[in-house]
Amino acid sequence: MKRQVKQAGRRIRMWAVLALSLATGARAGESPVEAALQPYVASNWLAGAVTVVVGTNDIVSHEAVGYADVAGKAPMKKDAFFWIASMTKPITAVAFMMLVDEGKVSLDDPVGKYIPPLNNLWVVDKKDNDTMSLKKQARPITLRHLLSHTSGLPFLTPVLADDLASLPLDQQVLSFTMNPLEYQPGEGYRYSNEGIDTIGRVIEIASGMPYEKFLQTRVFDPLGMRETTFFPSAAQVKRLAKTYGPNAEKNGLAEAAVPYLRTPFDRPGRNPEPGGGLFSTGEDLARFCQMLLNKGMSKGKRLLSENAIAELSKVQTGQPNQKYGLGFAVDLDGRGAFGHGGALATNMTIYPDRHLALIWLVQVRDGYPGKGGDAQGAFNAAAFK
Repeated sequence: MKRQVKQAGRRIRMWAVLALSLATGARAGESPVEAALQPYVASNWLAGAVTVVVGTNDIVSHEAVGYADVAGKAPMKKDAFFWIASMTKPITAVAFMMLVDEGKVSLDDPVGKYIPPLNNLWVVDKKDNDTMSLKKQARPITLRHLLSHTSGLPFLTPVLADDLASLPLDQQVLSFTMNPLEYQPGEGYRYSNEGIDTIGRVIEIASGMPYEKFLQTRVFDPLGMRETTFFPSAAQVKRLAKTYGPNAEKNGLAEAAVPYLRTPFDRPGRNPEPGGGLFSTGEDLARFCQMLLNKGMSKGKRLLSENAIAELSKVQTGQPNQKYGLGFAVDLDGRGAFGHGGALATNMTIYPDRHLALIWLVQVRDGYPGKGGDAQGAFNAAAFK
């Protein structure tokens, strides 16, 4: 009965938005989300987007608007492929918490238990334009520190700055010892790919299998995420939405390069990067978000404990005004919403109290032109009405 009431409520909300859209001049047959986003496409502030509204038991709305390729007039399609960048972080965190559930790792284990070279690092004490002084590390970095960006590790190792896929994980993590920590573990906050990359390496060590294989067998296959990968095929690359940013006048779109990754994306020899290397689709991400909405359940099977979901989605930083959990940005609306964005403005947010998740897939670099920055908010408003 409760399920029927929730589904009826969602249908009423979506029909109400449709009625409002038609009343304000939306084209016949246009969905509420399409009506909300078409003005941004028409104004050349947004190339295109794939949006998904996910319920606990169904997909409420799955839309594609605008263009995957503006110059080529190739329309955006629902199965368009996207680099989701830092949206990889929560997927890595979920995989790690599966090992916590199994007792193979503990959140408060020191990382040195698994990777000894990270046991005793130097820490920046004082720094200016000309000099820097260092102190010894006062306490171990824990796995909780790594997942909550409170380890002291910098954002990104210089050896990966031009291509996140250039080194295998064991070599990536060893490169993190080349630079000092930015602060003592647990005493600050610094958004850090290095921290999540290190968690990926711990997954390998604790599970006895390559990180990417663990994700495939424990996350992607059970959820039916058939197109989420670090290693796109040639066919998938053809469906990759092009990246756009503001033109020189800041009033329209210009094509832009993907940062942090070297093309071609389907070349051999690329490596996984737990902090930001995944590509995916709206349908695949809907399956992931639905599992989170259902507190770790998918298709009648438990993939993750409710306790693990609670740890992932609560504030873990211990720092004022830094609302980050374990691999997730948390308390996004003051009512328990949690999720994550990516470097090209992709986003997924889970709203437990609304029993909905929203997925926003675009490829936008260096911000939107004009009023394009309002487009995601317009999608959210259409989804929630």
